[in-house]
Amino acid sequence: MRKLKIGIIKEGKVPVDKRVPLTPKKCQEALQEFPEMEIAVQPSDIRCFTDEEYCELQIPLQEDLRDCDVLMGVKEVPTEQLIPDKTYLFFSHTIKEQPQNAKLLRAVLDKNITLIDYELLKTTDGQRVVAFGRYAGIVGAYNGILTYGKKHELFNLKPAYLCHEMEDMQEEYFKVKLPPIKIAVTGGGRVAGGAMEVLDKMEIRKVSVFDFLYKQFTEPVYAQLHSGDYNARPDVEVWDSPDFYANPHLYKSTFRKFTRVTDLLMACAYWDPRAPKLFTEEDARQPDFKIDTIADITCDVNGSIPATKRSTTITSPAYDYNPTTGELEEAYARPDNITIMAVDNLPCELPRNASRDFGRHLIDNVFPHFFNGDEEGILKRATIAKGGKLTERYSYLQGYADSAATNKEKQAAV
Repeated sequence: MRKLKIGIIKEGKVPVDKRVPLTPKKCQEALQEFPEMEIAVQPSDIRCFTDEEYCELQIPLQEDLRDCDVLMGVKEVPTEQLIPDKTYLFFSHTIKEQPQNAKLLRAVLDKNITLIDYELLKTTDGQRVVAFGRYAGIVGAYNGILTYGKKHELFNLKPAYLCHEMEDMQEEYFKVKLPPIKIAVTGGGRVAGGAMEVLDKMEIRKVSVFDFLYKQFTEPVYAQLHSGDYNARPDVEVWDSPDFYANPHLYKSTFRKFTRVTDLLMACAYWDPRAPKLFTEEDARQPDFKIDTIADITCDVNGSIPATKRSTTITSPAYDYNPTTGELEEAYARPDNITIMAVDNLPCELPRNASRDFGRHLIDNVFPHFFNGDEEGILKRATIAKGGKLTERYSYLQGYADSAATNKEKQAAV
């Protein structure tokens, strides 16, 4: 019986991403667990794990991956690098009709590619089975504390991307000496969980939402805020989570009560564009608006946090928002500004750790479905395109994909 051959592709997107779906040890583990699988790794000089590290564990390197059945990467694959008639797994960032990726989806269809998107790999009850969210939270929280310390000239932490592993980053925690500030963490998923891991290891005490709002402390504290803590439906007295997720447009933000007591905000909650923003730019101009540092870990530009007007980069992670003018300024320009950390690819700062975690999810939650006939439909539900056509679930993307073809034809006519 012929084995399923999986190829790990070299990341081609610019700026480069050092992460990998399977680390050398995870390749070895996958081969042991699934004897009906073969793995080949395309050589790469940018990957956080070197070619030599794969060779040391007898994982074969192979430049030409055309004999592979399934090709796996992390970020979007440049269209010219797509191999026709293959099955690909990567984060395509197409399901929200992101303008920059219409050409990618068009190329997937034109090249008869089966596209499975990691973001769509979910259980029957909608829980994602692979994600980098935990590491987004870990690095985002660390960056938030780093930004606050730098803004108030309290301490200087080594940036996460200059740390070889998470253990190196954790060595920096002992430098953190905070005054009795209050830190608000929004969300209840993997991202928030990662952020709270960092705060807990920094020995910052978690308190209840009530105590956070109404009590004073002699030490730094944080509270985890869920949607029901800062949203309300005017015509309904009792909080109803399913209703909020179904009808977020019917809700109003009540986050204003938190802006009066919070010093550092860590935004980790998924935000639906139909939902209210946490606060308004007018709110930020009020004398009792206390937040002066925001780690927008989910990084929704012009989303839940109106001060997040653009994303930032790993090497230049922060900027200032001037609440009086509504303009952006250089980071740490003046004390009255709100300093925003809005890096949109946080897990890339700890690529080795994030890749190990991701590989663990793949082995446990995805690979079994390649060999059991996908009996739970995990792969099927995550398949955007197959046989040169969009699958029924994602047929709404047809106009989006066609728009790229139309633009191309217009350019050719010119």
